[in-house]
Amino acid sequence: MTSVTPVRYPDLRSESLMTRRAWWLVVLNVLIPGSAQVLAGNRRLGRFALGADLVFWAVGILLIAGLLVARSTVVTIVTNPIVLWIVVVVLVFYALLWLICTLDTLRLVRFVRVHRVAGTIAALFSVAALVITGGGALYGAWNAGVTAGVLGTVFGDGNIADPVDGRYNILLLGGDAGADRVGLRPDSISLVSIDAATGQTTIIGIPRNLEKVPFPAKSPMAKQFPDGWNCADCLINALYTYGEEHPDLYPKAKSEGSSPGIEATSDGVEAVTGLKVQYYALIDMNGFSQLIDALGGIDIDVKTRLPIGGGQDSQGRPTGVDKWIEVGQQHMDGNTALWYARSRHADDDYHRMARQREVQTAMLKQFTPANVLTKFQAIATAGGNIVETDIPQPMLGKFVDLADLSRKQKITDLELVPPQVETWDPDYDAIHDMVADVTKVASASPTPNG
Repeated sequence: MTSVTPVRYPDLRSESLMTRRAWWLVVLNVLIPGSAQVLAGNRRLGRFALGADLVFWAVGILLIAGLLVARSTVVTIVTNPIVLWIVVVVLVFYALLWLICTLDTLRLVRFVRVHRVAGTIAALFSVAALVITGGGALYGAWNAGVTAGVLGTVFGDGNIADPVDGRYNILLLGGDAGADRVGLRPDSISLVSIDAATGQTTIIGIPRNLEKVPFPAKSPMAKQFPDGWNCADCLINALYTYGEEHPDLYPKAKSEGSSPGIEATSDGVEAVTGLKVQYYALIDMNGFSQLIDALGGIDIDVKTRLPIGGGQDSQGRPTGVDKWIEVGQQHMDGNTALWYARSRHADDDYHRMARQREVQTAMLKQFTPANVLTKFQAIATAGGNIVETDIPQPMLGKFVDLADLSRKQKITDLELVPPQVETWDPDYDAIHDMVADVTKVASASPTPNG
Protein backbone atom coordinates (compact mmCIF):
# COMPACT_ATOMS: atom_id res chain seq x y z
CA MET A 1 0.00 0.00 0.00
CA THR A 2 1.38 3.40 -0.97
CA SER A 3 0.95 6.86 0.51
CA VAL A 4 -1.48 7.82 -2.24
CA THR A 5 -3.81 4.86 -1.67
CA PRO A 6 -6.00 6.68 0.91
CA VAL A 7 -6.50 9.44 -1.64
CA ARG A 8 -7.28 7.19 -4.60
CA TYR A 9 -8.95 4.42 -2.58
CA PRO A 10 -10.21 6.07 0.61
CA ASP A 11 -12.18 4.50 3.41
CA LEU A 12 -15.64 5.69 2.44
CA ARG A 13 -16.94 4.96 5.94
CA SER A 14 -14.68 7.59 7.58
CA GLU A 15 -16.28 11.03 7.33
CA SER A 16 -13.23 12.74 8.85
CA LEU A 17 -10.88 11.08 6.34
CA MET A 18 -13.14 11.96 3.42
CA THR A 19 -13.34 15.56 4.63
CA ARG A 20 -9.55 15.89 4.86
CA ARG A 21 -9.23 14.22 1.46
CA ALA A 22 -11.77 16.66 0.01
CA TRP A 23 -9.76 19.66 1.17
CA TRP A 24 -6.51 18.16 -0.16
CA LEU A 25 -8.05 17.62 -3.59
CA VAL A 26 -9.72 21.03 -3.72
CA VAL A 27 -6.60 22.95 -2.65
CA LEU A 28 -4.33 20.96 -4.97
CA ASN A 29 -6.68 21.64 -7.89
CA VAL A 30 -6.55 25.37 -7.17
CA LEU A 31 -2.76 25.50 -6.78
CA ILE A 32 -1.79 22.94 -9.44
CA PRO A 33 -4.66 22.05 -11.79
CA GLY A 34 -4.37 18.40 -12.78
CA SER A 35 -2.69 17.22 -9.58
CA ALA A 36 -5.99 16.02 -8.10
CA GLN A 37 -6.57 13.86 -11.18
CA VAL A 38 -3.07 12.35 -10.98
CA LEU A 39 -3.61 11.42 -7.32
CA ALA A 40 -7.22 10.31 -7.34
CA GLY A 41 -8.73 10.34 -10.82
CA ASN A 42 -7.97 10.17 -14.52
CA ARG A 43 -4.17 10.19 -14.68
CA ARG A 44 -4.13 10.94 -18.40
CA LEU A 45 -6.18 14.10 -17.87
CA GLY A 46 -4.04 14.98 -14.85
CA ARG A 47 -0.75 14.62 -16.73
CA PHE A 48 -2.10 16.68 -19.62
CA ALA A 49 -3.20 19.45 -17.25
CA LEU A 50 0.12 19.37 -15.37
CA GLY A 51 1.99 19.71 -18.66
CA ALA A 52 -0.20 22.68 -19.56
CA ASP A 53 0.53 24.18 -16.12
CA LEU A 54 4.27 23.90 -16.70
CA VAL A 55 3.98 25.57 -20.10
CA PHE A 56 1.82 28.35 -18.61
CA TRP A 57 4.27 29.13 -15.82
CA ALA A 58 7.31 28.82 -18.09
CA VAL A 59 5.85 31.32 -20.55
CA GLY A 60 4.92 33.63 -17.67
CA ILE A 61 8.44 33.52 -16.25
CA LEU A 62 9.97 34.13 -19.69
CA LEU A 63 7.59 37.04 -20.24
CA ILE A 64 8.50 38.66 -16.92
CA ALA A 65 12.21 38.13 -17.58
CA GLY A 66 11.83 39.57 -21.06
CA LEU A 67 10.07 42.67 -19.73
CA LEU A 68 12.97 43.20 -17.32
CA VAL A 69 15.80 42.81 -19.83
CA ALA A 70 14.27 43.49 -23.27
CA ARG A 71 10.93 45.22 -22.76
CA SER A 72 10.87 46.87 -26.17
CA THR A 73 11.21 43.52 -27.93
CA VAL A 74 8.56 41.87 -25.76
CA VAL A 75 6.10 44.73 -26.25
CA THR A 76 6.67 44.60 -30.01
CA ILE A 77 5.89 40.88 -30.02
CA VAL A 78 2.82 40.97 -27.77
CA THR A 79 1.30 43.95 -29.59
CA ASN A 80 1.31 42.07 -32.88
CA PRO A 81 -2.38 41.42 -33.71
CA ILE A 82 -1.64 37.85 -34.84
CA VAL A 83 0.12 37.10 -31.56
CA LEU A 84 -2.76 38.65 -29.63
CA TRP A 85 -5.32 36.43 -31.38
CA ILE A 86 -3.15 33.43 -30.49
CA VAL A 87 -3.22 34.67 -26.89
CA VAL A 88 -7.03 34.82 -27.07
CA VAL A 89 -7.22 31.17 -28.14
CA VAL A 90 -4.68 30.05 -25.53
CA LEU A 91 -6.43 31.85 -22.66
CA VAL A 92 -9.81 30.42 -23.64
CA PHE A 93 -8.18 26.97 -23.74
CA TYR A 94 -6.81 27.40 -20.22
CA ALA A 95 -10.16 28.67 -18.93
CA LEU A 96 -11.86 25.54 -20.30
CA LEU A 97 -9.11 23.27 -18.95
CA TRP A 98 -9.42 24.76 -15.46
CA LEU A 99 -13.20 24.39 -15.65
CA ILE A 100 -12.89 20.71 -16.58
CA CYS A 101 -10.33 20.06 -13.83
CA THR A 102 -12.48 21.82 -11.23
CA LEU A 103 -15.66 19.94 -12.16
CA ASP A 104 -13.78 16.65 -12.18
CA THR A 105 -12.21 17.44 -8.80
CA LEU A 106 -15.63 18.14 -7.31
CA ARG A 107 -16.75 14.76 -8.66
CA LEU A 108 -13.77 13.06 -7.04
CA VAL A 109 -14.51 14.65 -3.67
CA ARG A 110 -17.71 12.57 -3.22
CA PHE A 111 -19.58 15.15 -1.18
CA VAL A 112 -22.11 12.63 0.15
CA ARG A 113 -19.26 11.17 2.24
CA VAL A 114 -17.95 14.55 3.45
CA HIS A 115 -19.04 16.55 6.48
CA ARG A 116 -21.89 18.74 5.25
CA VAL A 117 -20.57 22.13 6.41
CA ALA A 118 -16.96 21.42 5.40
CA GLY A 119 -18.13 20.10 2.04
CA THR A 120 -20.21 23.20 1.38
CA ILE A 121 -17.27 25.46 2.20
CA ALA A 122 -14.95 23.38 -0.01
CA ALA A 123 -17.40 23.58 -2.90
CA LEU A 124 -17.80 27.34 -2.54
CA PHE A 125 -14.02 27.73 -2.32
CA SER A 126 -13.61 25.76 -5.57
CA VAL A 127 -16.22 27.83 -7.38
CA ALA A 128 -14.69 31.11 -6.15
CA ALA A 129 -11.22 29.99 -7.25
CA LEU A 130 -12.60 28.99 -10.66
CA VAL A 131 -14.26 32.38 -11.07
CA ILE A 132 -10.95 34.10 -10.28
CA THR A 133 -8.72 31.91 -12.47
CA GLY A 134 -11.05 30.99 -15.31
CA GLY A 135 -12.79 34.35 -15.24
CA GLY A 136 -9.42 36.09 -15.22
CA ALA A 137 -8.32 34.06 -18.25
CA LEU A 138 -11.52 34.92 -20.14
CA TYR A 139 -11.17 38.60 -19.19
CA GLY A 140 -7.59 38.52 -20.44
CA ALA A 141 -8.77 36.90 -23.68
CA TRP A 142 -11.40 39.62 -24.10
CA ASN A 143 -8.83 42.38 -23.57
CA ALA A 144 -6.40 40.71 -25.96
CA GLY A 145 -9.13 40.56 -28.61
CA VAL A 146 -10.03 44.22 -28.08
CA THR A 147 -6.35 45.17 -28.30
CA ALA A 148 -5.85 43.15 -31.48
CA GLY A 149 -8.80 44.93 -33.08
CA VAL A 150 -7.61 48.38 -32.01
CA LEU A 151 -4.00 47.81 -33.05
CA GLY A 152 -5.11 46.39 -36.38
CA THR A 153 -7.29 49.46 -36.95
CA VAL A 154 -4.96 52.20 -35.72
CA PHE A 155 -1.47 50.92 -36.53
CA GLY A 156 -0.39 49.59 -39.88
CA ASP A 157 2.61 47.99 -41.51
CA GLY A 158 4.28 51.20 -42.67
CA ASN A 159 7.95 51.99 -42.91
CA ILE A 160 10.13 51.65 -39.83
CA ALA A 161 11.94 54.99 -39.65
CA ASP A 162 15.32 55.52 -38.07
CA PRO A 163 15.87 58.54 -35.81
CA VAL A 164 17.20 61.63 -37.59
CA ASP A 165 19.98 63.40 -35.71
CA GLY A 166 19.13 61.18 -32.75
CA ARG A 167 15.45 62.16 -32.60
CA TYR A 168 12.02 60.90 -33.56
CA ASN A 169 9.71 63.69 -34.71
CA ILE A 170 5.96 63.03 -34.72
CA LEU A 171 3.49 65.47 -36.22
CA LEU A 172 0.51 65.77 -33.87
CA LEU A 173 -2.67 67.21 -35.36
CA GLY A 174 -5.97 67.84 -33.64
CA GLY A 175 -9.09 68.50 -35.66
CA ASP A 176 -12.75 67.71 -36.23
CA ALA A 177 -12.33 64.59 -38.32
CA GLY A 178 -15.99 63.67 -38.72
CA ALA A 179 -17.24 62.34 -42.05
CA ASP A 180 -19.52 65.37 -42.44
CA ARG A 181 -16.65 67.85 -42.12
CA VAL A 182 -15.74 69.44 -45.47
CA GLY A 183 -12.26 70.92 -45.84
CA LEU A 184 -10.86 69.94 -42.46
CA ARG A 185 -8.40 72.44 -41.05
CA PRO A 186 -6.38 71.13 -38.10
CA ASP A 187 -7.39 72.89 -34.92
CA SER A 188 -3.96 72.38 -33.38
CA ILE A 189 -0.57 71.60 -34.88
CA SER A 190 2.38 70.37 -32.83
CA LEU A 191 5.63 68.60 -33.51
CA VAL A 192 6.62 66.18 -30.76
CA SER A 193 10.39 65.69 -30.86
CA ILE A 194 11.73 62.78 -28.80
CA ASP A 195 15.36 62.01 -28.05
CA ALA A 196 15.80 58.41 -29.23
CA ALA A 197 18.25 57.61 -26.42
CA THR A 198 16.91 59.42 -23.35
CA GLY A 199 13.21 59.89 -24.15
CA GLN A 200 13.50 63.63 -23.41
CA THR A 201 10.56 65.24 -25.19
CA THR A 202 10.12 68.68 -26.70
CA ILE A 203 6.72 69.80 -27.96
CA ILE A 204 6.87 72.53 -30.57
CA GLY A 205 3.58 74.38 -30.86
CA ILE A 206 2.84 75.82 -34.29
CA PRO A 207 0.05 78.42 -34.49
CA ARG A 208 -2.58 77.55 -37.05
CA ASN A 209 -2.43 81.10 -38.47
CA LEU A 210 1.28 80.92 -39.35
CA GLU A 211 1.83 82.49 -42.78
CA LYS A 212 4.37 82.37 -45.64
CA VAL A 213 5.23 78.75 -44.91
CA PRO A 214 8.14 77.47 -47.04
CA PHE A 215 8.55 73.90 -48.28
CA PRO A 216 11.52 71.52 -48.57
CA ALA A 217 13.11 71.58 -52.00
CA LYS A 218 11.98 68.01 -52.80
CA SER A 219 8.39 68.61 -51.73
CA PRO A 220 5.68 68.57 -54.43
CA MET A 221 4.35 71.71 -52.74
CA ALA A 222 7.62 73.51 -53.50
CA LYS A 223 6.97 73.06 -57.20
CA GLN A 224 3.44 74.42 -56.81
CA PHE A 225 4.51 77.29 -54.56
CA PRO A 226 8.18 78.12 -55.18
CA ASP A 227 7.86 81.27 -53.06
CA GLY A 228 6.16 79.43 -50.23
CA TRP A 229 2.56 79.17 -49.04
CA ASN A 230 1.85 82.87 -49.52
CA CYS A 231 -1.62 84.13 -50.39
CA ALA A 232 -4.60 85.77 -48.69
CA ASP A 233 -5.89 82.56 -47.08
CA CYS A 234 -2.61 80.67 -46.99
CA LEU A 235 -2.38 79.83 -43.30
CA ILE A 236 -0.50 76.70 -42.32
CA ASN A 237 -3.65 74.88 -41.22
CA ALA A 238 -5.07 75.26 -44.75
CA LEU A 239 -2.34 72.98 -46.12
CA TYR A 240 -4.38 69.94 -45.13
CA THR A 241 -7.34 71.02 -47.24
CA TYR A 242 -5.14 71.89 -50.21
CA GLY A 243 -3.43 68.50 -50.08
CA GLU A 244 -6.76 66.66 -49.90
CA GLU A 245 -8.04 68.64 -52.88
CA HIS A 246 -4.91 67.80 -54.91
CA PRO A 247 -4.20 64.10 -54.22
CA ASP A 248 -2.11 63.85 -57.39
CA LEU A 249 0.67 65.70 -55.54
CA TYR A 250 1.11 62.74 -53.17
CA PRO A 251 -0.02 59.65 -55.12
CA LYS A 252 1.57 57.17 -52.67
CA ALA A 253 0.21 58.78 -49.51
CA LYS A 254 -2.76 56.48 -48.90
CA SER A 255 -0.85 53.29 -49.64
CA GLU A 256 1.71 54.36 -47.03
CA GLY A 257 -0.94 54.89 -44.35
CA SER A 258 -1.09 58.67 -44.69
CA SER A 259 -3.11 61.12 -46.80
CA PRO A 260 -2.27 63.96 -49.20
CA GLY A 261 -3.44 66.50 -46.62
CA ILE A 262 -1.19 65.02 -43.94
CA GLU A 263 1.79 64.94 -46.31
CA ALA A 264 1.31 68.57 -47.37
CA THR A 265 1.08 69.66 -43.73
CA SER A 266 4.09 67.54 -42.83
CA ASP A 267 6.18 69.16 -45.56
CA GLY A 268 5.24 72.59 -44.27
CA VAL A 269 6.07 71.68 -40.66
CA GLU A 270 9.45 70.27 -41.73
CA ALA A 271 10.35 73.54 -43.42
CA VAL A 272 9.08 75.61 -40.49
CA THR A 273 11.01 73.70 -37.81
CA GLY A 274 13.97 72.33 -39.73
CA LEU A 275 13.22 68.86 -38.33
CA LYS A 276 12.43 65.76 -40.38
CA VAL A 277 8.94 64.40 -39.65
CA GLN A 278 8.92 60.59 -39.47
CA TYR A 279 5.34 59.92 -38.36
CA TYR A 280 2.04 61.63 -37.70
CA ALA A 281 -0.95 61.20 -35.40
CA LEU A 282 -4.32 62.84 -36.13
CA ILE A 283 -6.65 63.11 -33.15
CA ASP A 284 -10.37 63.68 -33.58
CA MET A 285 -10.99 66.49 -31.11
CA ASN A 286 -14.71 65.64 -31.02
CA GLY A 287 -13.87 62.23 -29.63
CA PHE A 288 -10.74 62.71 -27.55
CA SER A 289 -12.86 63.52 -24.50
CA GLN A 290 -13.70 59.79 -24.48
CA LEU A 291 -10.01 59.01 -24.03
CA ILE A 292 -9.68 61.44 -21.12
CA ASP A 293 -12.73 59.86 -19.47
CA ALA A 294 -11.20 56.42 -20.02
CA LEU A 295 -8.03 57.60 -18.28
CA GLY A 296 -10.06 58.77 -15.30
CA GLY A 297 -9.75 62.49 -16.04
CA ILE A 298 -6.78 64.86 -15.90
CA ASP A 299 -5.50 67.48 -13.45
CA ILE A 300 -4.92 71.05 -14.67
CA ASP A 301 -3.86 74.22 -12.83
CA VAL A 302 -6.32 76.69 -14.39
CA LYS A 303 -5.01 80.26 -14.76
CA THR A 304 -8.07 81.91 -16.36
CA ARG A 305 -11.76 81.40 -15.60
CA LEU A 306 -13.39 79.91 -18.71
CA PRO A 307 -17.00 79.13 -19.65
CA ILE A 308 -18.48 75.79 -20.65
CA GLY A 309 -21.22 76.14 -23.25
CA GLY A 310 -23.02 79.26 -24.35
CA GLY A 311 -21.81 81.98 -26.68
CA GLN A 312 -20.98 85.68 -26.76
CA ASP A 313 -23.03 88.82 -27.18
CA SER A 314 -22.13 91.72 -29.48
CA GLN A 315 -19.67 93.06 -26.90
CA GLY A 316 -17.87 89.73 -26.47
CA ARG A 317 -19.44 88.91 -23.12
CA PRO A 318 -20.37 85.27 -22.45
CA THR A 319 -24.06 84.35 -22.60
CA GLY A 320 -25.94 81.14 -21.89
CA VAL A 321 -23.01 79.62 -19.99
CA ASP A 322 -23.75 76.16 -18.53
CA LYS A 323 -21.01 76.42 -15.92
CA TRP A 324 -17.51 77.81 -15.44
CA ILE A 325 -14.06 76.26 -15.22
CA GLU A 326 -12.76 78.01 -12.13
CA VAL A 327 -9.22 79.21 -11.46
CA GLY A 328 -7.02 76.83 -9.48
CA GLN A 329 -6.19 73.13 -9.49
CA GLN A 330 -9.03 71.29 -11.21
CA HIS A 331 -9.71 67.63 -11.96
CA MET A 332 -11.38 67.58 -15.38
CA ASP A 333 -13.46 64.98 -17.15
CA GLY A 334 -13.29 64.69 -20.93
CA ASN A 335 -15.96 67.27 -21.73
CA THR A 336 -14.47 69.86 -19.37
CA ALA A 337 -10.97 69.28 -20.75
CA LEU A 338 -12.27 69.67 -24.30
CA TRP A 339 -13.85 73.04 -23.47
CA TYR A 340 -10.69 74.07 -21.64
CA ALA A 341 -8.51 73.23 -24.63
CA ARG A 342 -10.74 74.84 -27.24
CA SER A 343 -12.32 77.85 -25.51
CA ARG A 344 -11.87 81.14 -27.37
CA HIS A 345 -13.25 83.26 -24.55
CA ALA A 346 -11.13 85.70 -22.48
CA ASP A 347 -7.89 85.35 -24.45
CA ASP A 348 -6.42 84.68 -27.89
CA ASP A 349 -5.40 81.70 -30.02
CA TYR A 350 -1.93 81.68 -28.51
CA HIS A 351 -3.23 81.21 -24.96
CA ARG A 352 -5.49 78.54 -26.39
CA MET A 353 -2.43 76.77 -27.80
CA ALA A 354 -0.82 76.86 -24.37
CA ARG A 355 -3.93 75.29 -22.83
CA GLN A 356 -3.92 72.55 -25.44
CA ARG A 357 -0.31 71.83 -24.51
CA GLU A 358 -1.31 71.61 -20.85
CA VAL A 359 -3.96 69.04 -21.73
CA GLN A 360 -1.49 67.00 -23.79
CA THR A 361 1.04 67.00 -20.94
CA ALA A 362 -1.61 66.08 -18.37
CA MET A 363 -2.79 63.18 -20.53
CA LEU A 364 0.78 61.90 -20.87
CA LYS A 365 1.11 61.83 -17.09
CA GLN A 366 -2.02 59.67 -16.88
CA PHE A 367 -0.59 57.02 -19.20
CA THR A 368 1.05 55.16 -16.34
CA PRO A 369 1.33 51.34 -16.53
CA ALA A 370 -0.99 50.94 -13.53
CA ASN A 371 -3.63 53.26 -14.99
CA VAL A 372 -3.50 51.64 -18.41
CA LEU A 373 -3.78 48.13 -16.95
CA THR A 374 -6.74 48.93 -14.71
CA LYS A 375 -8.65 50.82 -17.41
CA PHE A 376 -7.29 49.03 -20.43
CA GLN A 377 -10.47 48.15 -22.28
CA ALA A 378 -11.92 51.67 -22.12
CA ILE A 379 -8.59 53.25 -23.11
CA ALA A 380 -8.09 50.87 -26.03
CA THR A 381 -11.63 51.37 -27.32
CA ALA A 382 -11.46 55.16 -27.01
CA GLY A 383 -8.02 55.31 -28.61
CA GLY A 384 -9.15 53.22 -31.55
CA ASN A 385 -12.08 55.55 -32.18
CA ILE A 386 -10.19 58.84 -32.25
CA VAL A 387 -6.61 58.27 -33.40
CA GLU A 388 -5.31 57.93 -36.93
CA THR A 389 -1.58 57.40 -37.42
CA ASP A 390 1.06 55.93 -39.69
CA ILE A 391 3.23 54.69 -36.82
CA PRO A 392 3.83 51.01 -37.71
CA GLN A 393 3.03 48.29 -35.19
CA PRO A 394 6.68 47.11 -34.95
CA MET A 395 7.62 50.56 -33.55
CA LEU A 396 5.23 50.34 -30.59
CA GLY A 397 7.75 48.66 -28.31
CA LYS A 398 10.30 51.39 -28.94
CA PHE A 399 7.80 54.18 -28.34
CA VAL A 400 6.48 52.53 -25.17
CA ASP A 401 10.04 52.58 -23.80
CA LEU A 402 10.51 56.21 -24.82
CA ALA A 403 7.15 57.21 -23.32
CA ASP A 404 8.14 55.62 -20.02
CA LEU A 405 11.45 57.51 -20.05
CA SER A 406 9.66 60.73 -21.00
CA ARG A 407 7.25 60.55 -18.05
CA LYS A 408 10.23 60.70 -15.68
CA GLN A 409 11.46 63.99 -17.14
CA LYS A 410 10.18 67.48 -17.67
CA ILE A 411 8.64 68.07 -21.08
CA THR A 412 10.10 71.10 -22.85
CA ASP A 413 7.71 73.43 -24.67
CA LEU A 414 8.48 75.81 -27.51
CA GLU A 415 5.58 77.93 -28.74
CA LEU A 416 6.18 79.70 -32.06
CA VAL A 417 3.98 82.66 -31.13
CA PRO A 418 4.38 86.41 -30.59
CA PRO A 419 6.45 88.13 -29.40
CA GLN A 420 9.13 85.53 -30.25
CA VAL A 421 7.62 84.84 -33.68
CA GLU A 422 5.64 87.22 -35.89
CA THR A 423 3.12 84.79 -37.36
CA TRP A 424 2.27 87.14 -40.25
CA ASP A 425 5.92 87.54 -41.29
CA PRO A 426 8.03 84.80 -39.67
CA ASP A 427 11.81 84.68 -39.71
CA TYR A 428 12.24 80.98 -40.43
CA ASP A 429 16.01 81.01 -40.00
CA ALA A 430 15.48 82.37 -36.50
CA ILE A 431 12.84 79.69 -35.85
CA HIS A 432 15.29 76.99 -36.93
CA ASP A 433 17.82 78.36 -34.45
CA MET A 434 15.20 78.36 -31.67
CA VAL A 435 14.25 74.75 -32.44
CA ALA A 436 17.88 73.66 -32.61
CA ASP A 437 18.64 75.34 -29.28
CA VAL A 438 15.69 73.85 -27.40
CA THR A 439 16.21 70.31 -28.72
CA LYS A 440 19.95 70.50 -28.06
CA VAL A 441 19.47 71.64 -24.46
CA ALA A 442 16.71 69.10 -23.85
CA SER A 443 18.85 66.22 -25.08
CA ALA A 444 22.01 67.32 -23.31
CA SER A 445 20.58 67.80 -19.84
CA PRO A 446 17.26 66.08 -19.20
CA THR A 447 15.66 67.27 -15.99
CA PRO A 448 13.90 64.76 -13.75
CA ASN A 449 10.28 65.62 -13.24
CA GLY A 450 10.39 65.29 -9.48
